Amino acid sequence: MTDPLPNVHVRAEILTQALPHMQRYDQEIVVIKYGGHAMGDPAAAEDFAEDIVLLEQSGLKPIVVHGGGPQIGRMLARLGIESEFKGGLRVTDEATVEVVEMVLAGSINKQIVGWIAAEGGRAIGLCGKDGNMVRAKRALRTIRDPDSDTEQEVDLGLVGEPEHVERGVLDAVLKAELIPVLAPVAYGADGKTYNVNADTFAGAIAGALRAKRLLLLTDVPGVLDKDKNLIPELTVEDCRRLIADGTITAGMIPKVETCIYALEQGVEAVVILNGKVAHAALLELFTDFGAGTLIRRT
Repeated sequence: MTDPLPNVHVRAEILTQALPHMQRYDQEIVVIKYGGHAMGDPAAAEDFAEDIVLLEQSGLKPIVVHGGGPQIGRMLARLGIESEFKGGLRVTDEATVEVVEMVLAGSINKQIVGWIAAEGGRAIGLCGKDGNMVRAKRALRTIRDPDSDTEQEVDLGLVGEPEHVERGVLDAVLKAELIPVLAPVAYGADGKTYNVNADTFAGAIAGALRAKRLLLLTDVPGVLDKDKNLIPELTVEDCRRLIADGTITAGMIPKVETCIYALEQGVEAVVILNGKVAHAALLELFTDFGAGTLIRRT
């Protein structure tokens, strides 16, 4: 018969190694952006909920910001609403933003709250509209015109970016020892509803609350070099250089720009990591190994 004690001792050793990390983050705010594709795996969703509850029980103050692009796309198709794209970017009109709000602030938001509750946590689902938490402004985007080879501004409709974060609502929620789960939908000063990129929304929340860490859970291991190898650590200066020389490209550029913004607002460090890795948040925060690319100011 196999002796179970060695396995028990290994688990005890893991816990003792986690202790200094727990002490470092005690009572600190950690903002975690949970991506749309990672939410499609039930086992990964369960792991994520377990991580969030364990973080809260360990003395951290986790705040979850979620995306939902794939789910929005499926709902638009089901309702027969055709999407217009400009330069590969979806245009959000009145009909589309209604679906965006329904999916993000409705079904996905409450699903994540339910996952956390199933693991014994107490979460509350909110969006940027609640308590005027986040005020958005119309986002300006540019695309390169292939004919003239010049950058041209493109109107994406009701796509917004955070203009102001009122932290009072989140402070009250955290004081009540609840876990905020936030959908990236917000009002503008014009009274319209805006769909905000989840990474950008998470960066604004983390910056306003001077979070200890911002974790961006994505579908890739982190920032990769030109040979597709993971870069474990970067500074803001490194990031700007890698964008300029073409190492950081496409969808990783706005993620890294969000990281830079959050750092400039006072976040201590930001990590881009693969949300499909089991217990990725715990590996990053409570072990010496990390799980992605750590970005600091200097």
